[in-house]
Amino acid sequence: MNQKPYLTLDDVKRIAAAAETEARNNSWAVSIAIVDDGGHLLWLQRLDGAAPASAQIAPAKAHTAALGRRESKIYEDMINQGRVSFLSAPSLQGLLGIFGGERD
Repeated sequence: MNQKPYLTLDDVKRIAAAAETEARNNSWAVSIAIVDDGGHLLWLQRLDGAAPASAQIAPAKAHTAALGRRESKIYEDMINQGRVSFLSAPSLQGLLGIFGGERD
């Protein structure tokens, strides 16, 4: 039987702490979303000063990155480079966070 690694709650807490430290060190007022490899939300944290909308955008971007197995900004770059037909691709259904931000 094939086996795959997965994130434990302790893993998620360590990742979240590191992300919060990085955000604070750079004075980023952001939301932090951590998802599993299926794009399911495991952690959401909105730092002080982060825009309320970031609590919806961060999980969408994390979901997109997990399912596409690449930074969500890649999709924005493809569209900006003229592949506008990509906006109607069936693979984008449910992938709401396709546009880049400070961090993916």
